[in-house]
Amino acid sequence: MRGGVAKGADPYVSGHGDLSYEVLNHDLTLTYALPSNRLEGEAVLTCRALEPIGEVALDLRLTPVRVSVDGRANKKFRTRLGKLVITLPRTLAAGEQVSIAVRYHGNPRPIRKAGHDPAGWEELTDGVIVASQPHGAPSWYPCNDRPSAKGTYALSFTTAADYHVEFSGEPLARVRRGATRTWTFRQDQPIPSYLATVQIGRYEVTEQKNKAGVPLRVVAPTGLRGKAFDESFGRQPQMMDLYVRLFGEYPFACYTSVITDDALEIPLESAALSTFGRNFVSAQWDRVRLVAHELAHQWFGNAVTLARWQDIWLHEGFACYAEWLWSEESGGRSAEEWARYHHGRLAAGHVQPSPLADPGARHMFDDWVYKRGALTLHALRRTVGDDAFFDLLRSWVADHRGGSVSTEDFLAHCERAAGQQADEVVRLLARWLRDRDLPDLPA
Repeated sequence: MRGGVAKGADPYVSGHGDLSYEVLNHDLTLTYALPSNRLEGEAVLTCRALEPIGEVALDLRLTPVRVSVDGRANKKFRTRLGKLVITLPRTLAAGEQVSIAVRYHGNPRPIRKAGHDPAGWEELTDGVIVASQPHGAPSWYPCNDRPSAKGTYALSFTTAADYHVEFSGEPLARVRRGATRTWTFRQDQPIPSYLATVQIGRYEVTEQKNKAGVPLRVVAPTGLRGKAFDESFGRQPQMMDLYVRLFGEYPFACYTSVITDDALEIPLESAALSTFGRNFVSAQWDRVRLVAHELAHQWFGNAVTLARWQDIWLHEGFACYAEWLWSEESGGRSAEEWARYHHGRLAAGHVQPSPLADPGARHMFDDWVYKRGALTLHALRRTVGDDAFFDLLRSWVADHRGGSVSTEDFLAHCERAAGQQADEVVRLLARWLRDRDLPDLPA
């Protein structure tokens, strides 16, 4: 097989993704039976070659039944090491497109990979969540599973009529036919495979009005309303208004928070949707901050997405800093106070194992990555001042919305935006991003 197929597209997640092509659009038609955890699907993928290719290797952990290429049956396919490898009728030149349809079925489950927590399709006590970061997308549909490739989505999903379905996109329709109901969604903003999700449960919907005018919903079991809800998820409209003011226009058509009836260890964002367990319905700051954190990911991570997993600080450091901004806005500790607090904790802690700009696969979701990333932004803010700092964040999102970025891109953006302070800013960020030692916060 091709070198890209065998090794994967990103060293942090081995065996996933292929750099020789990209998927421009995913049209998914799925039917799911909850009691048996049986998924049957057809995926029609519009692919574009990025170099001359004679085969397409899709990531898929379910069983392919039939493949067609440009509407014609294609029996030349094989599965190996989590890949569905399809031999094309002819070699595609770079830039050429092809439509590949895959019918498949199976019992989806989380994908286990050494060095990472299980990720992907997971059964709840009564329902389903899909949490795919960083390698779980092939648990439920065929894809080119790398963060540097983005595509649009259409989803038709049929399941038992007494369950509610959500997807990381805009809801279009739901039609009942006897004991089943079909839900349709679309995601017109290009997103990577790991940010597509399906959520299934016995839920009710609460609409939330906000000054920014973003369609905002909470999808949750009955009986969760009360003071704890009001102090956490009830504050999402104010969070949305703050982030639109600080970061710029909300980048998707809507935003949905799904609260599962099960308790979950951590919440997780996906495109236009975040997932929480019922244990996050709490007025405690350690829970409220994560409601703010996941919302901020819609700008930093979902609209502007890392091209390499080593640059995870561009997601988590920014979302962590957004927590501190919400704290200050809502009458809690200021961002300055949080920065001093966490700087002190990091300074007193163990030696940092690797640079922030390349923490290693084992450490990519360590807490120090989140906190040092946020401290890097606060150091930048102290250096250039509030007006220039928030102008920089807004232009970063506006310039790269829908795209894939690296730490080098951010450094170049800051250097251009800093004007006469460019040299000072470059030196500052180099220390925070490349050195293992913890720098002092600027005066």
